[in-house]
Amino acid sequence: MKIACFSTKPYDQHFLTAASEDSAHEFLFLEHRLDGSTVVLADGCNAVCAFVNDTLDRSVLEQLREMGVGLLAMRCAGVNNVDLEAAAECGVRVVRVPRYSPYAVAEHTVGLILTLNRKIHKAYNRVRENNFSIDGFLGFDLHGRTFGVIGTGAIGRVLAGIMKGFGCRVLLYDPYPNEEGRKLGEYVELERLLAESDLVSLQCPLTPETYHLIDADRLSKMKRGAMLVNTSRGGLVDTSAAIEGLKSGQLGGFALDVYEEETGVFFEDLSQQVVQDDVLSRLMTFPNVLITSHQAFFTREALETIAQTTMESIDAFDAGRALDNEVVASSS
Repeated sequence: MKIACFSTKPYDQHFLTAASEDSAHEFLFLEHRLDGSTVVLADGCNAVCAFVNDTLDRSVLEQLREMGVGLLAMRCAGVNNVDLEAAAECGVRVVRVPRYSPYAVAEHTVGLILTLNRKIHKAYNRVRENNFSIDGFLGFDLHGRTFGVIGTGAIGRVLAGIMKGFGCRVLLYDPYPNEEGRKLGEYVELERLLAESDLVSLQCPLTPETYHLIDADRLSKMKRGAMLVNTSRGGLVDTSAAIEGLKSGQLGGFALDVYEEETGVFFEDLSQQVVQDDVLSRLMTFPNVLITSHQAFFTREALETIAQTTMESIDAFDAGRALDNEVVASSS
C-alpha cells in the first residue's frame, strides 16, 4: 500500500519508518496539513495518515474517495476533525490510536501546574540574567488542595493518581463514572467540582456536547482564583471568556497545551513572523498564563505506540482483517 502521511515532522517520519520496516508499505511523507487545497497530494495513494489539525470534512473525504483512498488512519486519539458520517457515506474507513501513553499527557499536565504555580519558567529566565531575587515567585502547596479532574478516561485516572500522591483531595466528574476512578477520588456533579476545586484539569474529548464546556457561566461558578489546566482539546474552553476571567481575577491561572484556533500556529516555527491571532496574542500577555504547543503527548514511548498502532491498523486493512481501532459515526 501507498500511504500519504500529512502534517509530518522529522520525528513522525522517524517513528513511522521504524514501525514499518518489516512491511512493504510505501510512505509519502508530507509536511503540508491536509485540507481542500492539499488533498490532491494524496492522488495515487491507497490510504491517508493524518493528525489533529488536518481537515477531514465532507469535501476532502469525497475527493479522497475519488482518488481511491479507502483508509484514513488518524495518528491520534481524537477524531473531532473528521466528518465520520461523510466518511461512512464515502466508504472511507477511519481508524485512530485510542491509547498511547496516558502517562505522557498526565505528567505534562502536572509539569504545567508546578511551573505556573511556582513560577519556574520565570525563575529560569531571571537566574540566567544573574538575578537571584525570588520576589514575585510565591506559590502555594499542592498538598491539601482540592484538585478537580473533568474526564476520567485513562489520562484522567493517571492524573488523579498523581495528584492524590501530592496529598490533594481529588474530585472527579464524568458522565460515565468507572470503578478505577472511584478508588482515586470522589465523583461529584460538575457544578460542585468547579465550586470546590482549587485546580481544575480538563481530560475529556471534544464532542458537540463538550464544546466550550468551560464558558463564561462555568468560569463564574469556579472558586475565585482557581487554576484551570487544559491538555485535551482547545475547543473545550471558550478562550475569550477565559481572558475575561483572567482580567477580573476570577481565574487565578490558566495553563494550556491546546488552543481552539491552534491550526497553523502550533507545531510551526513562527519566530520570524507576527502572530495574526489577536486572541492568542492577548492570552500570552498575562503573567499567570502558561502555554505549550500541543506537546503533552510528545514522549518516546507515546510516539512509538502511535506509530505501532497506526501500522497495525494499516496492515489489518491491507489484509482484509477486522479493524480493532475503527471509528464510526454515532447512530444517535
